[in-house]
Amino acid sequence: MTFLKDTNSGKLLKEIRANSPLIWNISNFVSMDIAANMLLSIGASPAMAHAIEEAESFANLSKAINGALTINIGTFDKHWQKCAVKVANEAKLRDIPWVLDPVGAGASEFRSNNARELLSLKPTVLRGNGSEIISISGISNSGKGVDSTSSSNEALDAAIKISNDNNIIVAVTGEVDYVTNGSKVYAIHGGNEMMTKITATGCALTCLIGAALTSNQDNLVSTANMLGIYSVASDKASKSVRGPASLRTVLIDTIYNLTTDEVEKNIKIELI
Repeated sequence: MTFLKDTNSGKLLKEIRANSPLIWNISNFVSMDIAANMLLSIGASPAMAHAIEEAESFANLSKAINGALTINIGTFDKHWQKCAVKVANEAKLRDIPWVLDPVGAGASEFRSNNARELLSLKPTVLRGNGSEIISISGISNSGKGVDSTSSSNEALDAAIKISNDNNIIVAVTGEVDYVTNGSKVYAIHGGNEMMTKITATGCALTCLIGAALTSNQDNLVSTANMLGIYSVASDKASKSVRGPASLRTVLIDTIYNLTTDEVEKNIKIELI
């Protein structure tokens, strides 16, 4: 395999730190803490605001200061889903980039319906694990809740199908991450298996992709670059820890201290 030499990943990291973009998150109870801290560590400004009464205010603020939105369905009930639909429509009206994380899609009819309803509102990026992406595509799936039983490679065809059907970017994460706009596919290598032992690391990545969408880079490229940055950070952090608990803390510190040179030297993105 041949990795791209000029990814502009360091430039993306530098731009986020310089601009400190507002990332508005309709998150879930499990992921709020780590997602907010990951955003702060990379230099963004998180807002965890899911009240339907705040939808218009935060949409106006996000538009005014070039922010982005992320929606994570992990612990939704009917009220939260109603809020998410309202928020997604407000973002759509204002052309605010947003990321949908269909946590556990396929595990229940309620989750699957939530994911499909929000997908119909055209997120800029859909980010999920293999089982979630396969489930949303309509292909037979064996997902178990929020955990993936399908590899990212198995989900690549499903990701391309969703991308083409909805004219959006799809990122499927796993042992190898893939990002596609339906015609072009990037494979991102790296990371560490121990990341699967920390809850909500994928949810946090969704929020970091939101930060990437506020940059001047093309959305497909910025998404691939953020996946690469996250892989570099997780690989580096995993080398100095004893287990998942310490990895969580060290990962946040690593993202905070990551240099553009480290990113550009170690990122592994392949155009396939």
